[in-house]
Amino acid sequence: MHSETLDYQVNGESFTGYIAYDDSKSGKRPGVLLIHEWWGHSDFVRQQADKLAAEGYTAFALDLFGSGKGADNPTDAAELMNSALNTPGAIEARFRAALEILQQHETVDPRKIAAQGYCFGGAVALNMARLGFDDLKGAVCYHGTLESPIKIKPGSIETELQVYTGGADDMVPQAQVSAFVGEMQQAGVKFELTSYPGVKHGFTNPAATGKGEKFGIPLAYNEDAAADAWRGTIAFYRRIFA
Repeated sequence: MHSETLDYQVNGESFTGYIAYDDSKSGKRPGVLLIHEWWGHSDFVRQQADKLAAEGYTAFALDLFGSGKGADNPTDAAELMNSALNTPGAIEARFRAALEILQQHETVDPRKIAAQGYCFGGAVALNMARLGFDDLKGAVCYHGTLESPIKIKPGSIETELQVYTGGADDMVPQAQVSAFVGEMQQAGVKFELTSYPGVKHGFTNPAATGKGEKFGIPLAYNEDAAADAWRGTIAFYRRIFA
């Protein structure tokens, strides 16, 4: 496996991502763009990139906040996230720049790209699909917010969606899940949603339980749900990239 950090610029700002792929494999392959949690670009999202590389994909873990910008507490995480969200066009521009880097990589088939995000990153992946990024064949959301101010025109989304959510996720309550299902059905989007009974927010990240206990927020890792969601994701990629 080959992996490396990658510094790049977006509108004059510096960002640091991470790319991983199997360098023993020849030819072009699908690429997956990974989008981090509200804590910022981290070891966790890099580990996810390594796992995807082991499955035969080229994975690029992007950076939405800027080089060296990360948080170890909810207050700073919220500030970083809101700063990016409240800067007009910033999320889309940073996502597009990372997408182009992945598509132009020598190992990647630019026609076979998916986005995969966690929490805040999961919401971003869905919103990029909502915006109609035609380059995305698929978008995967793990425990991300499902509501969005972006309105979808029926028939405007060709990207297939996979959503994995916790049935006991206080941050993504049942009403939000139901509204999302209705939104996607009305818009004619092809999607699958899996809800894990009793599972809380952040269930894919082994660090979630400790952070939840430390800061008094409803986060918890769930090994079974994380493993099932991963298996579902890989099966999804094998199908859409076939």
